Amino acid sequence: MFKEFRDFAVRGNMIDLAIGVIIGAAFGAIVSSLVDDIFMPVIGLLIGGIDFSNLFIVLSNPDGVPVPSLDAARAAGVATLNIGLFINAVVKFLIIAFALFLVVKGINRFKREEAVDPNSAAPTREEVLLTEIRDAIRQTPPSPAIVK
Repeated sequence: MFKEFRDFAVRGNMIDLAIGVIIGAAFGAIVSSLVDDIFMPVIGLLIGGIDFSNLFIVLSNPDGVPVPSLDAARAAGVATLNIGLFINAVVKFLIIAFALFLVVKGINRFKREEAVDPNSAAPTREEVLLTEIRDAIRQTPPSPAIVK
């Protein structure tokens, strides 16, 4: 059983998948930093100095605790609707989806180029011989013995 598991775990596709997951996690961290630290502050500045990471609506505050920030609301146990964090997540998703679209588009372009490659489209020896036989039969005049 250990040998079967080892063969399964070391199979090429499994290793490729593991590498893809690790690279995806690193890419996700980069996109998170890009959105949280670069895009959203610039967008917030352009639309009036809004800090999207701190944009929320208080849903329930039974104790009347002041909530100047999302961290203060969380610490006090106040129920909030975190609009800014949702907007950040949507922007992250759009960036990752666009990057994956570009990757898939590039892969599809390479697949199309491989399919049209003139070197791989050369006929086999059998195909050449069959073509010659067909052409020879077409050039031969019909025999008068064949009655239709």
